[in-house]
This record gives sequence, structure tokens and C-alpha cells, in this order.
Amino acid sequence: MLRIFAALLLAGFASLPAAELDLGARVQPAPRDARFSDPAWHIWCGAPIKGDDGKYHLLYSRWPVAAGFAPGWALRSEIAYAVADRPLGPYKFVNVALPARGVNPVTGKKFWDGDVTHNPNVLRHPNGKFYLFYMGNHGDGKDYPLHRNHQRVGVAVADSPDGPWRRFDRPIVDVSADPAAFDSLCVTNPAAAVRPDGGILLIYKAVQILAGKPMGGNVRYGAALATHPEGPYVKTPGRIFEADGPAAQQHWMLAEDPFVWFDAAHGRRYYAVARDVVGQFTGAKGGIALFQSDDGLRWTAAPQPKVIASRFPWADGTLSATQLERPALLFEGGVPIALFGAADGYRKDGGTSFNVHLPLKAEATP
Repeated sequence: MLRIFAALLLAGFASLPAAELDLGARVQPAPRDARFSDPAWHIWCGAPIKGDDGKYHLLYSRWPVAAGFAPGWALRSEIAYAVADRPLGPYKFVNVALPARGVNPVTGKKFWDGDVTHNPNVLRHPNGKFYLFYMGNHGDGKDYPLHRNHQRVGVAVADSPDGPWRRFDRPIVDVSADPAAFDSLCVTNPAAAVRPDGGILLIYKAVQILAGKPMGGNVRYGAALATHPEGPYVKTPGRIFEADGPAAQQHWMLAEDPFVWFDAAHGRRYYAVARDVVGQFTGAKGGIALFQSDDGLRWTAAPQPKVIASRFPWADGTLSATQLERPALLFEGGVPIALFGAADGYRKDGGTSFNVHLPLKAEATP
């Protein structure tokens, strides 16, 4: 009888709906010193991860303030590395993780990522290696469209988040040959997650060739899959983070800068945080939205989609001057403990961009 009761009890628990993830309810105001900045450099992006050494490692994009925020990011960015003893810092610069590497001696031409590295996204694979997904480009150091349209997605591998990182001669995601494809002009902004089978789900941003427009058409997202982090990657049909109705065509971009992960604790599904560019998903233009997907290919806004509004809170009771961009989560023991993001980009008053770290409180237990 006890065995039958136990079996019925377990069956009852198994039939309970999976707990919904409400990330917004866990976001806490950022202490004023929970920021990583440098007066000589624009700091953008921010890919945090905890290492086996117990320290917290941050891969980020930087470029000289003298180059200007834009187009400086496309012409001069490099992925650098910093480390901290605590999740919210202070983070200290250590070295440049992925510097410019110029000409490939084998081909006599510049590497695909010869001049610029940008948009880091780091994860640890079950094989024990660390993988750094990123955008790279090359050009003449002056022509913004040239550099921007040369954006491609690559990956580097290391035994530890402090490197050294081994890079590859070819990108893992390139543009499509069909000029009518949504990703025919450039591909960038990679966001990767380890699938339950050990393969990789990779989400990327793309722009389509548009006759007469050097910068191309609308900005949209797609997905590619691989059985191994180094590839090969196979693009999947369809687009990611779209909206129903006229919004899908009305706006040149709906969502940007996704960070994706697989969450076994909340329905064994994929989640993503991304910037809600026009407020389509949260009602907060420029806020951070939470998306979910059962397979990583078909996404919807989560039941509680708003993570933060258009301005994030500081612990002193004030709000940020600008929106948060390039969101990323820092995990510890498989649980997100902080939301990282970039702030103060594109300011017209001479402000210097930086990375900020918002703590996440523990999830309430039912």
C-alpha cells in the first residue's frame, strides 16, 4: 500500500506544471560601485563566468574613447579580460583576450577577424573547455560600412576563462549566398547555449542586402545548430524574436542583444533575455524582456516578460541615465545571481560607456 501511495504521490508531482521563471521579480538595484569602467576606454558588452579558481571572470568589448562610441565600436573594438574576487566586483583589467591579428600568413589576406573583435559570449561545455563566441571583422580602419558589413560570427576555445584563447581561420557562421536571405549582408551578436544533448544552440543577429542601401535592410535574428561547439553549424529555417501582425514589418528591429540558456529547473526549456527595442514585448521601450522556447527555435515572450524597464535602478534610489543593453547573466551553481549589462552608450554629452552588475535575489520557494 505504501508503495502504491508513493507512486501516486510521485505521479502527482510529475503532473504539476513547471515553475514559471519570473526574472524581473528577482532584479535588485545596482550598488553604485557595481560597475566596471575606464575613463580611457568605452566598455561595452560583458560576458561573466565563474571559474574553477573561485574567481569571477569577465570578457568584454572595449575601444578608445578618442575613437568615439560610434563608429568606434566597429573600427577599433577588442575583446579584453578582467577578473574579480566577488560577483559584483570590483573587476580589474588583466589583458586583451582577442587582439587584432592582421594578415593570415597562409593566404596573405587579413583574417576574417583581423582588425576587430566584439560581442563576447562565454560558456563552459560539459567537455570541460570554455568557449568564447564573438563577432569579428576587418577593414581599412576608416570605412564604417566596410567594417560593419564584414561582421561574422566565430568561436575561440580555452582551458580556463583567463585564456589563452585558440582562434580559428574561419568564422562558424557566415552570410548566406542568397541576397534575398535575411542574413545575406552581415551576421553578428552571437548568443550560445549548451543543449541537453551537449550540442550548441547559437542565436545570431543578421542584416539583409538591400539594393541602394550600403547598410542593408531590417535587423533580424536566426538560429544555427551544431553537435560540437567548434561546429560545423547548420542554419535553421525561420527567424527569432518576431512579432505577430504589422509590427513584424513596421520596425527595423524588434529585439536585440539576446543572452540564451537552457534551464532544467523551469520546464526544461530555453530562456533568453534581450533588449525590447520598441516595447513590443514588455511595453517598455528599450527595456529588457524575457523570452522562452521549448526547442530554442520557436520563441515567445515569457508569461512575466518584463525584466527591467527602460531605466535600471541604482541602490541610492535613482535611475540610470540610459537604458541597459547587451544583457548577460552570471550563474553560480546553475542559478543566475546577477544581471550584467552595458550602459551609457551613444550619449551626446561625452559620457563613457561602462558595464554594470545588478544583483538577483534568490528565487522564492513555493
